[in-house]
Amino acid sequence: MPTLYHQVRFPENQSIVIDSYYFCPTKTCSIAYFANAGGTIPKQHLRSYQAIQNDALCYCFDIDSEQYLLALKDRRAEPIKGFVMQRTKAGECACEIRNPSGQCCLANFKRFENE
Repeated sequence: MPTLYHQVRFPENQSIVIDSYYFCPTKTCSIAYFANAGGTIPKQHLRSYQAIQNDALCYCFDIDSEQYLLALKDRRAEPIKGFVMQRTKAGECACEIRNPSGQCCLANFKRFENE
């Protein structure tokens, strides 16, 4: 629930019903969160909506897929991923608040590299 309260913009965050919510990570999905009881929250209501549209890889440190793809092509990706790993290990990330999934973004880098 903390992720939702930080992600959903005012005034929509005032009417969130307490429930178990699930995040839809697919860019084409217009619904950000859906609940067991049937409630939904559209992606347009999220603070991170623009980052989602830009294919964010890391919400804490503002790294998107295009930036990382260019870094991979130019063989500059390791320092970027290393920076994120180092900051995460130091507890300087805020994934639960900044990432709409509430999950750590480190897996996004590996998944992106494997695609």
